[in-house]
Amino acid sequence: MVKLFVHSSVFSTTAEALTDFHNQPDVLRELTMPPILLQVLRDERTSLTQGEIEFRLWFGPLPVRWVARHAAGSIPSVFKDIQVRGPLAHWEHEHLIEAVSGGTRLTDRITFAHHAGVSGWLTRILFADLLLRLLFTYRHWRTRRALPAG
Repeated sequence: MVKLFVHSSVFSTTAEALTDFHNQPDVLRELTMPPILLQVLRDERTSLTQGEIEFRLWFGPLPVRWVARHAAGSIPSVFKDIQVRGPLAHWEHEHLIEAVSGGTRLTDRITFAHHAGVSGWLTRILFADLLLRLLFTYRHWRTRRALPAG
């Protein structure tokens, strides 16, 4: 069963500044919430909409390897990362950046599905709704701190 997770915040900055922030090479490390550790194994991204990145997330002593392909979204202000190989049966994360009154809204929209069996139980714990909410609250907080006021 495919699940949907959505988290949205408005930032007092421009769409360009928000896009530039996400385009920084080390942004994934900056947005990874402690105590999770991120180890980049390969980064062949050429933009927010092209290329692949391979990384390992450490959930304590548990390593989780992930390969994500970056792609364009359905409209110019959307980019997405799609799990090519990783812990879930399906993961597609869209980042929608849109100018709104008072700044720019960032909406993270994720569709995902768990595997059946034992590996599915593990991802049901690691990617539970509450933990995703905490992760994206943290990511938006870190983004807010890093952005210049617009």
